[in-house]
Amino acid sequence: MLDRKSLGDGTFLNAFKDAPGIEWWPDERIETSMQGMLAKRVPGEPVWIFAYGSLIWNPLFRFVESCPATLPGWRRSFCIRLLIGRACQRQPGRMMSLVAGGATDGLALRLDEKTLEQELRIVWRREMVGGAYRPDWAPVTLGDGRIVRAIIFSADPGSVLHEIDDDVETIAPFIASAKGPLGSNRDYVLQLDAALRRHRITDGYIRELAELLSAAR
Repeated sequence: MLDRKSLGDGTFLNAFKDAPGIEWWPDERIETSMQGMLAKRVPGEPVWIFAYGSLIWNPLFRFVESCPATLPGWRRSFCIRLLIGRACQRQPGRMMSLVAGGATDGLALRLDEKTLEQELRIVWRREMVGGAYRPDWAPVTLGDGRIVRAIIFSADPGSVLHEIDDDVETIAPFIASAKGPLGSNRDYVLQLDAALRRHRITDGYIRELAELLSAAR
């Protein structure tokens, strides 16, 4: 199960320790990656996380401010081969990330300085379990016009799980059939589409994919 407890006590991470086909990151490597990101932080600046997928509707970490935000230069892409969670070895699916191009609307979530590392560790244990993402700092524009630096998780093109072809027609059959202990890959897309609609965010790529998956039921 994906929740704060399983992320906090290592259950989620250890559940995939022996899964073939992924680069399992032990807790020590995850911690080193997180601390490396914090070392690149401008002293005194707040820490924001840019949410563009499930972090929008199920963040699990605690934050003190949420703002609509736009990330320039990146777009949503189902470009990571999914073998765990909402898929399995027999029925691989696709996991979403960010790839270069366009712009992405989402939410910027600001962490409390008092609990910064505790909550950031929840994020890292969730996102970096398979090493398919590449965390970085990037400027985002908030809905009120402020420009802040936020942590983003984009696709690592060097990962063995990276897929170049993210066309809707290509990925839809994989997503439609993939299921795992966390549910179906299809439900992820439909939940994302619903969350974007609630926040009045338009993403043609996600809308087209959700419509195709709904029609195929």
